[in-house]
Amino acid sequence: MDNKACVRRLFEEVWNGGKLGLLDTLIGAAYVDHNPVPGQPSGAAGVKGKVETLREAFPDLRFTLEELVAEGDLVAARYSWRGTHKGEAFLGIPPSGKAILVRGMDFFRLREGRIVEHWDNVDELGMLTQLGDLG
Repeated sequence: MDNKACVRRLFEEVWNGGKLGLLDTLIGAAYVDHNPVPGQPSGAAGVKGKVETLREAFPDLRFTLEELVAEGDLVAARYSWRGTHKGEAFLGIPPSGKAILVRGMDFFRLREGRIVEHWDNVDELGMLTQLGDLG
C-alpha cells in the first residue's frame, strides 16, 4: 500500500467508518503524535481514544478529504469534518445539538507502510465558536 492510500484509509475507514481495529495495521509501533490531547496514551491506543471521543461527541461525524499530497515519506492532508454535537460532554462542553464544520490540515510521516508520526493544525477556535463555548 502506498503512503497516500494508507492515510486515505485512516480518514475513510477509521474516522468515517469507525473501524478502530484497522489502526493496529495503519499505525506503527514507534508512532509519535506531536499534538496529543491531554492524557493521550502512545501508539495506536492513543489514536483509538481520539477517534472514539470525537465519534461519541459527534455521532454523525463525516470527514471529507479536500487534498492529499505526498512527498517522500510525508503525506499532507487538508480536510473538513462535519458533525452534530449530540454525545457526552466534549472538551467539557455539554451536548449542544449544534451542527458544525471544522477545517484542518495534518501531516503524517510513514515508514514501511505505517504511520509513525503525526502533526495537526485544526481550527479549534472556529469549532469552539460554533459550539458557543469561548468562556
